[in-house]
Formats: sequence, C-alpha cells, structure tokens
Amino acid sequence: MNTTTLRRYLEIRFAKVFGLLHNSLALVGLAALLVLVLQGGRHTSADQSGAAASAFGPVRYDGISLFEPAEPDNPKYRVIANYLSRKYKVASDATEQLVSGAFDAGQQVGVDPLLILAVMAVESRFNPIAESVMGAKGLMQVIPRHHQDKLGEHGGADSVLDPMTNILVGARILKEYTRRAGSLEAGLQLYSGGLSDTSGQYSQKVMAEMDRLRQTIHRYERAPRKDSTA
Repeated sequence: MNTTTLRRYLEIRFAKVFGLLHNSLALVGLAALLVLVLQGGRHTSADQSGAAASAFGPVRYDGISLFEPAEPDNPKYRVIANYLSRKYKVASDATEQLVSGAFDAGQQVGVDPLLILAVMAVESRFNPIAESVMGAKGLMQVIPRHHQDKLGEHGGADSVLDPMTNILVGARILKEYTRRAGSLEAGLQLYSGGLSDTSGQYSQKVMAEMDRLRQTIHRYERAPRKDSTA
C-alpha cells in the first residue's frame, strides 16, 4: 500500500470514528455515568432495594464535568441537596448540581423547581440512567418517541440522557400536561401515564415529596443565624 493510498484509508477510518463520536455523545456520557453508578453501588447496603442504584459521584469525563456548575455559595441549594443526598444516597456535590439544574429549568419554563425535584425523586430516585420498560429515560423519565419535538431542540433523542436536557425537557412536559389536564394533580397523573387512576396515588407521592422539600427550606429559614459581626 503506497503512501497516498494509506493516507486516504486512514482519513476515511478517522472520519468514521469522529462521526460516530459526534453522533453518540449521549452514549459516552451514559457510559461514564454507568461506571460511576456501579462504583457507588459497591458501598450500598444490602437492604437498599427498589429502583436501580442511584448513588453516583462527581460526574466527569476526561476531566470535564458533565453537569453545568451549580450556582456558587447558594445556601438554599445546599440545604435541599443535603436533604436529597441523605434520603436518596446520592453524592452531595452531584445532588447540588441537580438542584441547581432544577432551579434553572424552573425559571426558564415557569415551573416550581421543588415540583421538578419531587418528580425526579419519584420517577428515578435521581438515577440519571434510569430506564423503564416503556422506554422512559433519565432523571425525569422522559419517553423520547413521545417528545421528539422537544428533544430535537437539544440534538435529538440521544440528548435525553444528558441530565440537564432531561430536567429541562421534563419541566416543559410537566407544564404542558398541567395546562392540558387543568390542574397540577391531574397534570401529574397524565405525566405518569395514570390519568385514569382515580386514587391519584402518583400525584399524591409527588406532592408529598414537594411538601417535604418546602418544610426543609422552611426549617432552614427559621433556624437562628450566628451573628457574623460577633
């Protein structure tokens, strides 16, 4: 094989590799998250059952965080993150970034960020690679085939596994379903696919978690503060 032929062969091979990497960015993030979830699972006690392992450490790939950085020195985020971290066995720094993402999405879409966090808690227990038998994926359990229009703005169906995209798209779905159903409770039932469930079990679980988050913030706001001038 002469030099020209070899060069052309290598160019073709590298082009295919780079094309694959470009179109599979979400899968790369998924692989990195999966490794971290499995590593975190080694420290999970045997009596923890139910959803797939939700513990994961600081999410990084090639030294770059896969999450946008949380707003620095926000005590409210830390209070909420500490509560969620303890309850759902998720690393505190990763949880704080998810809390920040929920507040960012809530501001963009016009949805209570505590509602977004409560849905994440019920849907995935903050497992960013959770997937249901119905094809729902990620933190907010978004079904790509039902929301191609929303995911298209972020690069397509593969972007559903990007945590911040998943949170934002899930928030948009929540707002749309609440408006369509006529109330928050009915919108939550529609979100879960259980609109026909007259007992409203899903909406009650979400609302209860949202109330616990509110109480966590309320306790923090009522707690006495040390006088910084003392």
